[in-house]
Amino acid sequence: MDIEQLYSHFLQHPQICTDTRKISSGCLFFALKGENFNGNSFANQALATGAAYAIIDEKEYAEGEKYILVDDVLKTLQRLANYHRKKLSIPFIGITGTNGKTTTKELIHSVLLQKFKTYATQGNLNNHIGVPLTILSITSNIEMAIIEMGANHQKEIEFLCTIAEPTYGLITNVGKAHLEGFGGFEGVKKGKGELYDFLSKTKGIAFINQDNSYLMTMSQERGLKNVIYYGDSIDCYIHGKLIANNPFLTIEWEVENKKYRAESNLTGTYNTENILAAIAIGSYFGLTPEEINAGIETYMPTNNRSQITKTEKNTLICDYYNANPSSMDVALKNIAAMPVENKVLILGDMFELGGESSAEHQIVLEKARIINADKCIFIGQDFKKHQKTGDYFFNTTDEAYDFIKSHPIKNSTVLIKGSRGMKLEKLVELL
Repeated sequence: MDIEQLYSHFLQHPQICTDTRKISSGCLFFALKGENFNGNSFANQALATGAAYAIIDEKEYAEGEKYILVDDVLKTLQRLANYHRKKLSIPFIGITGTNGKTTTKELIHSVLLQKFKTYATQGNLNNHIGVPLTILSITSNIEMAIIEMGANHQKEIEFLCTIAEPTYGLITNVGKAHLEGFGGFEGVKKGKGELYDFLSKTKGIAFINQDNSYLMTMSQERGLKNVIYYGDSIDCYIHGKLIANNPFLTIEWEVENKKYRAESNLTGTYNTENILAAIAIGSYFGLTPEEINAGIETYMPTNNRSQITKTEKNTLICDYYNANPSSMDVALKNIAAMPVENKVLILGDMFELGGESSAEHQIVLEKARIINADKCIFIGQDFKKHQKTGDYFFNTTDEAYDFIKSHPIKNSTVLIKGSRGMKLEKLVELL
């Protein structure tokens, strides 16, 4: 079956499912394969529980007219998504970057929703499967699309751009993450810069933080012509600055010689640039300053990224969705600058750093120690290799859990940050 025929089925059944545990009545089931499963073997179950059709790529599983046989289910999903994308004439805003992608996406979404029917990537559906699923969720009444694109190796953003075809783009920043897959920091810049490559080729518009020298160089190297700058310089389209961080950020920003103030529910000085990006995009698309501020001020982080949680015992900075050397650096700088007493650091290992892992964990340790926190707790085997007296080191989160349980932390501001696999959320109930 060709894509045009499959698309006609999609128009009649515009819901995509890839998990038989989440089948909705009348959906199209795409039998994807993974390391430990073969979706083809679940096609019969998907149809039995309500799917209209099952798209499979192994002939032996085809048992009737409800089975659509294709050469490759994943590639078919991606081609269908791009076919649907080409039918949509709305702005597509592509977002990538080392840190801040999801927070920036949610901020932009919250701002644009003040004026437009906007659809944004749900959760972390930002890879070669998630991006197609996101695009295929965009209905005809949507006026704006925001597509988050993640990557852990070169050519991934390039590929996702061929599916999503963004007309606008934003790279939040480039930093030390997924160094193993990208082949070092230069590889990160090259990989993230693939969004600029696409925009340059298609004459799209890039929103760029003028204060970020890496992004400025990357855009200049690619000869980007259509650029909207934001930052703290007066010559930016939108310029602004942080005026309060206790613990939530207040941003003063200016457009057309008029100043406005946005009071956010975010912590972390590093989120200043993310807020300014959302302001710049909102202003570019014609929102009033009042609408923009409403979008910023109503966004509540709920994804363990820069999220403040106040308990009966402490104030927690929950930032344990993920971690890398760059995000660790800005998180430590943020808590160091906060005008509070009794600071506690709970830091977990950073993953996917390859041969640079030992050196990067050592650097984080040194940065943590100069903060002069009341207590530093380091969790994971990579941190443990650099153990020194005066701090607390544990191989696992469970070991740290037992320690905190017997040595309660109270009346403190606690930064909790580490890679997702460390499962630092286990500690929250004790804090």
